[in-house]
Amino acid sequence: MNEVRAVALGGGHGLHVTLRALRKLTPDVTAVVTVADDGGSSGRLRRELGLLPPGDLRKALDALAACDDTHTLWSGLFRHRFGGNGALAGHALGNLVLAGLVEVLGDPVTALSEAARLLGVTGRVLPMCTSPLDIEADVVGLDEDLTAVRRIRGQVAVATTPGLVRRIRLHTAGSPDELPVACPEAVRAVLGADVVLLGPGSWFTSVLPHLLVPELHDAIVHTRARRVVILNLVPQPGETAGFSPERHLDVLSEHAPRLRVDAVIADVGSVAIPDRLRRAASGLGADTRLDHIADRTTGERHDPDALAASLRAVIGNRFPDRG
Repeated sequence: MNEVRAVALGGGHGLHVTLRALRKLTPDVTAVVTVADDGGSSGRLRRELGLLPPGDLRKALDALAACDDTHTLWSGLFRHRFGGNGALAGHALGNLVLAGLVEVLGDPVTALSEAARLLGVTGRVLPMCTSPLDIEADVVGLDEDLTAVRRIRGQVAVATTPGLVRRIRLHTAGSPDELPVACPEAVRAVLGADVVLLGPGSWFTSVLPHLLVPELHDAIVHTRARRVVILNLVPQPGETAGFSPERHLDVLSEHAPRLRVDAVIADVGSVAIPDRLRRAASGLGADTRLDHIADRTTGERHDPDALAASLRAVIGNRFPDRG
């Protein structure tokens, strides 16, 4: 049986846990990562060097890295974050390595391939676009007139706004009128996949951006892969505060009206009114699966083993038993 070709789209901790679940099911995993981060170490390197923000790319590499002694050492080094008060304070070593590889090799896709080789990665990590992007959002609730729409810019600003995000847009960094151009390898991966996953993660800043890159949007809409949406456990303070699970799906549909989905996975303890979620999922063409997929210890993140079992259930026998 051929291995299932799985593509996961997202960023940050949400993508990390999806990749950890997928690697339990198939070795043919491709991560397609958002590149609009403008905060922390990633934001500093982006501003100072004009490179892709490396942090989410580094997290994806870490999720797919080999677990033997040699590669575990390198994974730990990639995660190491410098302390102190100097120029290196706050930088993750892996971010610096990725920035150096891009500067030396001149191409982020080649740089990520070299980093993957160093970490013994099974699968592939690709940027959503090969140039950094800017996010801007229409937000209400920031003024005395609660219906007034204010436009805010930047991933950190959108993720932490105390207002209510209505809609986001993407453009190439520094060029407000220039639409983002997808990484060609990412488009090919989506079109050639058997399974494409969206979520979990920061909805407006990690999940939806993939649907706002024209070539990537078209690939997601037209791929013959099964499309699966994995919902967050709780609303995220700031950008999705107060969102119900079904509201996440409504926003997804508003940003990509042509998108059809095969399955929606949610944690049973995170869904107050299952029938509402099922109706929202049905509007996207999807079946709903409610499982216990939250980490039983903290309840704050998805459990990779439980998520892998849920994915196997919605995909069926396309995933061979690798247990």
